[in-house]
Amino acid sequence: MYQVRQNRAGKEVKVNLMVMENLLFGRNVVRTYDLKGALFSRYITDADEKVLLDENFVEDMRRSPMYIGGRNKHIFQRAIWNDTSFLTSINVMDYSLLVGVDKQRGEFVFGIIDYLRQYTWDKQLETWVKTSLVVPKNSLPTVISPKEYKKRFRKFMGRYFLTVPDTWSSEQCTGHCKFCNKGIGSSSVDSCQSSQITANSNT
Repeated sequence: MYQVRQNRAGKEVKVNLMVMENLLFGRNVVRTYDLKGALFSRYITDADEKVLLDENFVEDMRRSPMYIGGRNKHIFQRAIWNDTSFLTSINVMDYSLLVGVDKQRGEFVFGIIDYLRQYTWDKQLETWVKTSLVVPKNSLPTVISPKEYKKRFRKFMGRYFLTVPDTWSSEQCTGHCKFCNKGIGSSSVDSCQSSQITANSNT
């Protein structure tokens, strides 16, 4: 955390800045996703958009699935569990899992971002308005209470990141994959990085 002081019209203005790690630096990333675990109004139709959302991710995993080994899936889920527990304990929600698909290394790159927003009265009002007037029945808005956000986030990450036995994870595909040009229909991703938030985490 840094504080910058500026003089504006003769008055000193203080601005707080949070500097976060660039997870994708030095990576050959062919696709980037911003995942919140929500499936309502989380779809990008613009083919030129650099960052895709949850519904795009689900669609892509169905069309051309990518897998992580069982051990890495366990590490990934443990990191998600620890980080979301910590964020819930400080009343934070609306965070995202940034996911990059590294073509050169055949890896997923993970990291939780945007973890500064607490569930204050304005966000509670937003939840009520969208639930009552905007979101269809049996769906939830993106912004919900920290406990409900945590449950939905964990469920999504556990369901849509597909797993294969560790003995398969180093195999190479033999045809064309739109993500990494390695295989027909699917590609094996044999390495993952767990979430970059480490507070209250054993990873």
